[in-house]
Amino acid sequence: MKKEELKLTAEWDKTFPKSEKVDHSKVTFLNRYGITLAADLYAPKNEEGKLPAIAVCGPFGAVKEQTAGLYAQTMAERGFLTIAFDPSFTGESGGNVRYMASPDINTEDFMAAVDFLSLHDKVDPERIGIIGICGWGGMALNTAALDTRVKATVASTMYDMTRVNANGYFDAEDSEEARYQKKAAMCAQRLADLKAGEYALGGGVVDPLPEDAPFFVRDYHDYYKTKRGYHPRSLNSNGGWNVIGCESFLNQPILKYSNEIRSAVLVMHGEKAHSCYFSKDAYAAMTKDSKYTSNKELLIIPDAVHTDLYDGGGKNAIPFNKLERFFTEYLK
Repeated sequence: MKKEELKLTAEWDKTFPKSEKVDHSKVTFLNRYGITLAADLYAPKNEEGKLPAIAVCGPFGAVKEQTAGLYAQTMAERGFLTIAFDPSFTGESGGNVRYMASPDINTEDFMAAVDFLSLHDKVDPERIGIIGICGWGGMALNTAALDTRVKATVASTMYDMTRVNANGYFDAEDSEEARYQKKAAMCAQRLADLKAGEYALGGGVVDPLPEDAPFFVRDYHDYYKTKRGYHPRSLNSNGGWNVIGCESFLNQPILKYSNEIRSAVLVMHGEKAHSCYFSKDAYAAMTKDSKYTSNKELLIIPDAVHTDLYDGGGKNAIPFNKLERFFTEYLK
């Protein structure tokens, strides 16, 4: 299997400062579809022996230089070898056409990251965990339900991307008629794209911000469109996904077998996040009629909104001490 030649940025171009406590390098690996993925590897300095490892991805439409990299670097400071990777078709990772998403391929991206870590000479393959943020929180749960090598999973400020695509926000479009209209629009767009010879972009986070924008749109704008979190390769910071980029999410639920996850799972969300219902419902579904509830936990963080768990929101909202305790306990 041959890797695609990727153009990887050599200089530090993250939205967070570089830590002197870890060594940073760029790595690449293949998923089972032959797509070459790019990742930042963070290794704690002066650690000896085989290390526990964590693969990190998200938010949905972000790049590894944003939130995922912050989580990865911080956990590396605490003794874990970590990677933050760009999903297929986005960021520095390979795959054509660009700016497409897939419940299957994106779950495979996480599993390919576990492959990479399992075979890394500094990693103990029996001590591997994953962190999924925002839309990748749902992907992380889907991966945990499929990949028995994953010993511990954190879903942070999660979205269930299949649910929000099929039902709309707060399930306001949960009807056969609404879904039919979405499907019809997608099918029409497919032909329009083929006639145009290019894929139309759906647009990232709206900018400038309309005066009547709902709070969650303002929340996203405050991260993706400002110095706080803007990155030139981030879909959300720029032109967004292709209009048909998430078409297959409409009828492919990703959390079907979450109550069969045997390994440890921590689901955490901000109390005031517009998206908190995703985590509450996902946790309830994961523990309903399950034989494996003793290692499952739902953590609601007081006063935090959705993007506070992207970078702390200026109030240290990300409970890294809790994450360290969780992974230390279950990656032992």
